[in-house]
Amino acid sequence: MKKFDREFFRSFWALVTPYWKSDQKWVAWGLLGVVVALNLGLVGINVVFNNWLIGFYDAIQAFDIGKFRTSLGYFTLIAGTFIAVAVYMLYLNQLLQIRWRTWLTERYLDRWLARQTYYRIQVFERTTDNPDQRISEDINALVELTLSLGLGLMRALVSLASFVVILWGISGPLTIPLGGLGEVVIPGYMVWAALFYAVGGTLLTMRVGNPLILLNFNQQRLEADFRYSLVRLRENSESVAIYGGEGREKAGFMQRFMAVVGNFRQIMFRQKRLTWLTSSYNQLSVVFPLLVAAPRFFAKQIQLGGLMQISNAFGEVHRSLSFIVDSFVGIAQWKAVVERLTGFTETMRRVDSLRSLEKIRVAPSQEGKVCLEHLNVQLPDGKVLSRDLNFCLGRGDSMVVTGPSGCGKSTLLRVLANIWPYGEGNVSIPGTDGMMFLSQKPYLPLGSLREALFYPASVRDNGAELREILDLCGLSHLWDHLDEEGNWSQLLSPGEQQRIAFARIFLLKPTHVFLDEATASLDEATESRLYGTLKERLPESVLISVGHRSTILAWHRLHLTLRDDGSWQFRKAA
Repeated sequence: MKKFDREFFRSFWALVTPYWKSDQKWVAWGLLGVVVALNLGLVGINVVFNNWLIGFYDAIQAFDIGKFRTSLGYFTLIAGTFIAVAVYMLYLNQLLQIRWRTWLTERYLDRWLARQTYYRIQVFERTTDNPDQRISEDINALVELTLSLGLGLMRALVSLASFVVILWGISGPLTIPLGGLGEVVIPGYMVWAALFYAVGGTLLTMRVGNPLILLNFNQQRLEADFRYSLVRLRENSESVAIYGGEGREKAGFMQRFMAVVGNFRQIMFRQKRLTWLTSSYNQLSVVFPLLVAAPRFFAKQIQLGGLMQISNAFGEVHRSLSFIVDSFVGIAQWKAVVERLTGFTETMRRVDSLRSLEKIRVAPSQEGKVCLEHLNVQLPDGKVLSRDLNFCLGRGDSMVVTGPSGCGKSTLLRVLANIWPYGEGNVSIPGTDGMMFLSQKPYLPLGSLREALFYPASVRDNGAELREILDLCGLSHLWDHLDEEGNWSQLLSPGEQQRIAFARIFLLKPTHVFLDEATASLDEATESRLYGTLKERLPESVLISVGHRSTILAWHRLHLTLRDDGSWQFRKAA
């Protein structure tokens, strides 16, 4: 955990400044200016209210019913103005929050999704946990806490400046007799009393509450880990049910949850100690100014209105000086959020910078060819999967890749998809628009089944063709469910999901198709029908398949065999 040092504030500054320089800066600065003005208006109203106290309580002390009623009329005006200003300050503050959060969320999503950063973080850079939480929760907390703490600090400083002047003027001097040594006169002694009281409380609060910063940081991480484990069960519910793994899953859930509980108990303990301190501090502050000012009141140097004005002014000075005491929990949460977002941002930057060190050079190909030249594919630990691999496929070519498990067949497709950085050599591929990769478990996004069929493209209105393709893929029973929304990865069987993926090929007509055991859950007859339809409908497309079944050899012209020692064999398919 960083301290509140220069490096921390530089990180914070880097997080928040881009929005205020963006294309939305004029609206943002305008909203902020109005919110600041309203915030300062509340301070001004408090000053007016402090002056109102003199006449109101003096009227009570003098039993002056006329002046009392007049004071109530002024109070109605003051209170009405305060309510209106407070309401619009809250509304405009929230409007600024949602605009800022929207801009930041879109910016982080762009960076996270660009150039497969989301994939590379998960596979190659595992120091950042739960990026989904950082985008969904931490950005919201950063915006909300930055504005609330910033406006609170500004209001505290302005209130302090305003009420110190008032308190200095009305508190008068304090004379302390020293016997034969004379006496000591302390001018504006209530200001010094408030300063002493607030500084003492702040130092004690920081000492007691400082561990909350690390505890809040850990709590966010542990909560996210627990939530993610629950999501994984939902995503893999069928597999867990088949294994009968409920007991093991519960044990894992409870282990993560008890980590949440353990850390939260430490937060509870710290907050209990902090609440003892702050509650005692705030309760004592109610009577402290009255006790300090009472000698002058009983000496009839001030009247009841003056006493209440002193008490109120002291309270405002005390609250301003006690900003850290009152906001410590929020400051701890804000610091944790800043560090989590800073870490996430740094991870994305680091992942992106590693691209310059990659030795696999990917370039656009000529005439849609897929070519590899002197390609060495490695694992992150340096183990060689394929050595000096060379081939070139042109329009209408088809190749099947086989070999023992773990020899690098799927990794070769990752190289062609430009998401695998380990190795060296030259790769020529067409633009990504005409390429489609199908894995053994196809991805089906949340939403309607129609949207899943056209993913990642937008839905097109081609009802007749869509019905024909569903029939070809053995999915005609889904026709009446196309516009239903659901988690289709859970609702459809593995075989149906693989047929959905083939329907996607026939609908989008890519120029290059890469299949990674994309028929593993299908029977041989269905596999043969789908490959035959693929060759018939997309005769000019480049086709590369990875698989273990010998049945798919008949649908490819070339056969690449990879071996465990990194060697390979390239020949015509049997």
